[in-house]
Amino acid sequence: MIANMLWAFIPIAALVTITPGAATAMVIRSALRGGWRDGVRTIAGNSIGVIAWALLSIAGISALVAASEIAFLALKLSGAAVLVWLGIQSFRRAGAPVEVTERRGNAFRDGLLTSLANPKLAVFFVALFPQFIGERGDVLPAALAMAAMIVCFDFIWYSTLAVLAGRAKAGFMASRAGRWFERVTGTVLVALGLRVAID
Repeated sequence: MIANMLWAFIPIAALVTITPGAATAMVIRSALRGGWRDGVRTIAGNSIGVIAWALLSIAGISALVAASEIAFLALKLSGAAVLVWLGIQSFRRAGAPVEVTERRGNAFRDGLLTSLANPKLAVFFVALFPQFIGERGDVLPAALAMAAMIVCFDFIWYSTLAVLAGRAKAGFMASRAGRWFERVTGTVLVALGLRVAID
């Protein structure tokens, strides 16, 4: 039964993975600044956030957040604040030397915060899991398998982006184009934060 469920879930997982968002911007930015290894650290942080939301949905906390207007609003505003803060950090990095601004722990942290601060992940898991698992499904194994599939797809897709960005890294972030990229990334993150707050 779980195998059939996973086959049906593949198109959804692939679509969720390749849809551009805050995680995509963070992975590319990290890889351009610190190479593909920093991109992978960002992916690792993002993946832990995805698994955390999956486990919270199993525990019913995501459903509670999605059902409670106050809880969802609090999470939404917190997530918006994190995205805006990450965007501001990009603007600050645009005018600073790469060697000074980038630390290895930051890439993992940025990926984790971007994922945990996304209230739509809560709604995503609550809305989709019941449709694929069903009333008689074994909830824990099925939910973990779905989360693992998303993480695997994320790793493959984002790693490809990280390697490509890492190859273009040499001198890029110190150039005018690199500084503009930081500003564009900052703008995207701030815009996503404002969109999360308004939606």
